[in-house]
Amino acid sequence: MTKSSTRVAIGLAAGASILAIVAPAAAQQGGADDIVVTAQRNNQTKVTAGGNAGVFGAKAAEDIPFNIRSYNEALILNQQPDSLGEVLENDPTIRTALGFGIAGEVFVIRGFDLSSDDVGFDGLYGITPRQIVAPELASSVQVINGASAFLNGAAPGGSGIGGSVNILPKKAERDVIRATLGYTSASHLSAAVDVARRFGADDAWGLRLNASARRGDIAIDDEFHSSYVLGATLDYTSGPLRAALSLNYQRLNQTNWRGQVGVGALIPRAPDADTNYSQPWSQILTKDYFGTFSVEYDLSDAAMLYAKVGARDGREDQTTASITVANAVTGAAIGAGSYVPREDNNESATAGIRIKLEGGGVSHEINAGVAVNWQLNRNAYDFDFVGYATNLYDPVVAPRPAPNQFVGGDLDDVFPISRSRLSSVFVSNTLGFWDDRILITGGLRLQEIKTTSYSYADGARTGGYKESAVTPVIGLVVKPVEGVSLYANRIEGLIAGATAPAGYDDDNNPLTEPLVVVNGGAALPPVKSKQYEVGGKLNFGRFNAGVALFRIDKPNSFVDPVTIVFGNYGTQRNKGVEITLDGEPVDGLRIISGLTILDAKLRRTEAGLNEGNDVVGVPELLANANIEWDLPFLPALTLTGRVVYTGQQAANATNTLELSSWTRFDLGARYVAQVGQTPLTLRFYVDNVADKRYWATAYNAFSAFGTRLLQGGPRTFKASASIEF
Repeated sequence: MTKSSTRVAIGLAAGASILAIVAPAAAQQGGADDIVVTAQRNNQTKVTAGGNAGVFGAKAAEDIPFNIRSYNEALILNQQPDSLGEVLENDPTIRTALGFGIAGEVFVIRGFDLSSDDVGFDGLYGITPRQIVAPELASSVQVINGASAFLNGAAPGGSGIGGSVNILPKKAERDVIRATLGYTSASHLSAAVDVARRFGADDAWGLRLNASARRGDIAIDDEFHSSYVLGATLDYTSGPLRAALSLNYQRLNQTNWRGQVGVGALIPRAPDADTNYSQPWSQILTKDYFGTFSVEYDLSDAAMLYAKVGARDGREDQTTASITVANAVTGAAIGAGSYVPREDNNESATAGIRIKLEGGGVSHEINAGVAVNWQLNRNAYDFDFVGYATNLYDPVVAPRPAPNQFVGGDLDDVFPISRSRLSSVFVSNTLGFWDDRILITGGLRLQEIKTTSYSYADGARTGGYKESAVTPVIGLVVKPVEGVSLYANRIEGLIAGATAPAGYDDDNNPLTEPLVVVNGGAALPPVKSKQYEVGGKLNFGRFNAGVALFRIDKPNSFVDPVTIVFGNYGTQRNKGVEITLDGEPVDGLRIISGLTILDAKLRRTEAGLNEGNDVVGVPELLANANIEWDLPFLPALTLTGRVVYTGQQAANATNTLELSSWTRFDLGARYVAQVGQTPLTLRFYVDNVADKRYWATAYNAFSAFGTRLLQGGPRTFKASASIEF
């Protein structure tokens, strides 16, 4: 941390202290302590037990046989996250990695990847900006643990086997005008304005305008981030009709961005937490225009029609500077660059009906509808095959690689490389017995996955895929007493099947010809994972608690060494236990906590290699505790703290490499002062207080390129001031 940034942090802290001294007098003079109390209540970081459960709509957690929770807008405002991954650091069942060669985040849920491409926005796939999402646009971040091919449909990016994440846009829930100034070390400054108004007869109309700008270096040496975000949501609620239009723009820029580190036979010691082994010429610039329009209409008290459409146009210009460590002791490494421009044009839509019936002591909630998602990807690439010498511990500034070394596509005018269409029809019925204290759900979704690929050389069609599958769901909820909900489910995940390779190298000898695969070029049917889960939820008003035991089996594909036929022969089996606890057990003390125990194994592997081994990048234990405490002797002051623990994880398929467990501590404080008749909220937060250096995750989805490690972030100071009118 530089001297200038230290002075800024100390200055902000000193300013907060002065205001903390004078504010109580101002509040007493104004005679309106309720202003501070209301502001404190609005600032509380909370988790809601429930959320948008896909085809079932908005549901309380106790009424559905799935593990679901939502993180509120105040959490985002208080913690000043730079990305969606920093929001989900609060979740005890999720850890964040980076995708291969990109800055896009990958969320590991129940030991399976959820790529940033497959994060939902307002319940629709393909609408969320790819790679990085600016958290300022979200009113809520919702998490569903477990497979969700019936709930949301198959994720178009081919991930989401272990869970899903959905972002809800901001709406005018209450009248507010809020201005916020912020600082993040080393020299990252931000400003935001948030305006919400209800108007018209009976406040039927609502308008929420949300704008933010962030710019400057972050705590990693010389890494620069900028973010410009604009969001607007217009909604209407009157009588049987509800409608909302959300339009958003996001422009993000990261230069000298630190990516993953490739390793070989040994894992090197992690360098200082703020070390940047990237290059000044590395950059990712993204621009996205995206939005949704939704409408609901009550045909009667027992029937509702709904429809939702969304679209996104996005552009990426990405120049990478990745390194692979050649000597784990000295840190000597080889760097390589690439340039990948990309454009996306996506649309998504869903429509359906929900009907509630009752008779003979049995209730029915029937859901039926259709959904479709279109995605068009244009991209090109220019890879550096020469490389440059550098060092993990003493990085070298190297010139940008010469262009046009290994090019695919048109770098100046990208053309289509892939198209996809995912369409489905679904129907479900939830039967309620014993005054809905027993709920039995059954449903089917018929899904079709259609993809087309094109040549990087001339844009000619090179292949296609069109297959369909039925993904069922069976669920049970039993509520024996008030506040207790026991549940079980059997549900599936769905991704497109792999395409068989033309050749198979049976001896790993590059000098011999590979064998011809019998079904080379054939597309396998969609891959269906199977999940079995039982659990329980407690809701005692002040707090929520939950426990879930699950098993997920996902087929893996490879060439059978005997028949030389490509197929889904292997299995990855992930088993685990999730325990979550959140709420306010006593006045003024709020907790978000939990732990996850995971056992992810490879089964029926190719030629028995790595049979029974741990899956790469899946920690054996996750634990989080996030605490807020309103001091009883100074109720305007809130102390905050968070601890994040991640257990050991395998770093290669043979399990000869392993990442050590790590623990990170974060601390902060929040103070609400009264200025005139308006509340002023001052926040100060420190991530990674001890400046611990550690490898956070291992990732080798593309095993041919070896294991990639992601380093945890350095100590980061954050401060902000928000005033509401």
